[in-house]
Amino acid sequence: MTSAVLSTPAPPVTAAPSARRAVRRWLFVVAALVVAMVAVGGATRLTGSGLSITEWKPVTGAVPPLSAAAWEQEFAKYRATPQYQLLNKGMSLSEFQVIYGWEWGHRFLGRLLGLAFFLPLVWFWWTGRLDRRLGLGLLGLGLLGGLQGAVGWIMVASGLQPGMTAVAPIKLMLHLTLASLIYAGLVWFATGLDREADERIPARLRVTSAALAGLVLLQIALGGLVAGSKAGLTYNTWPLMDGALIPPLSGLFAVTPWIENFVDNVALVQFNHRLVAYLLLAVALLHLIDARRTAPGTRAERRAGVMLGLVAAQAVLGITTLLLAVPLWAGLAHQVAAMLVIGMAVVHARLGTLSRA
Repeated sequence: MTSAVLSTPAPPVTAAPSARRAVRRWLFVVAALVVAMVAVGGATRLTGSGLSITEWKPVTGAVPPLSAAAWEQEFAKYRATPQYQLLNKGMSLSEFQVIYGWEWGHRFLGRLLGLAFFLPLVWFWWTGRLDRRLGLGLLGLGLLGGLQGAVGWIMVASGLQPGMTAVAPIKLMLHLTLASLIYAGLVWFATGLDREADERIPARLRVTSAALAGLVLLQIALGGLVAGSKAGLTYNTWPLMDGALIPPLSGLFAVTPWIENFVDNVALVQFNHRLVAYLLLAVALLHLIDARRTAPGTRAERRAGVMLGLVAAQAVLGITTLLLAVPLWAGLAHQVAAMLVIGMAVVHARLGTLSRA
């Protein structure tokens, strides 16, 4: 009997509910840090602070200027940028310190996020609390986070080029989309831990829940283009845009070659963001109707209702932001709310994959 017990392999640590809960809490904490990073990044963009630090120093840059001489040195570097020369000429040192603080805070959060992710990842993996599949998936997210840091600097560098006063819109879109993907991945893995099978729901609901998550991600990417091109500062009316529900094609495709309109033409950039918002709202409504018809009384139906509510609230917030010409509070609220919507969409889709066949 003793020999049989000794020869029986011990269950993996991941089988312990307490271990799964610990990993799950850690992933949600890291996801919350990503949301904070997005919020501070949004404030950095809206306050025009993103080009205040002109160098990428991943290690030594963690320490801000600590003396008057160090501050003057950083200010001198900023005064050499096109943004200062063309937009902020005559800015005082105290005004520079404000925008520097936003950008430094954004980068500091990025460093903190990296530590909060990789140190526990090594510990959980070393102590056997992660199975191979989950560990490799999280390692992939970590590599995506490293890529995100590089993209962030490439984005900043684009705004330091001659004649530029802001970062390139497509690079801002990529930066925001990568952050959203990382956040979605963290929520996906965390939601799949310590969960029992959900109720039996039709396969169609699982497909449409995944489609909703994809549409939200697309809308966030388009929102990044709107932010990068400052398209929200134009056509500040709704439901009409330039006096019509559908602006004339001559205005939507005024740039040559035509493909560049999708990035450089603020009319088409904003119009695309509006169109996908309408599509997302329609899909969320149809999804709820379908859930009430095919899976009444289930958690899936309740989640579908929450999704519709969040999408509708985000649409109202987006319209408000547009009508007010993007004040700081509204722009930040709209960006953070987008993270809440994609988070709920991922939770809904993930739990759908766990439903019983």
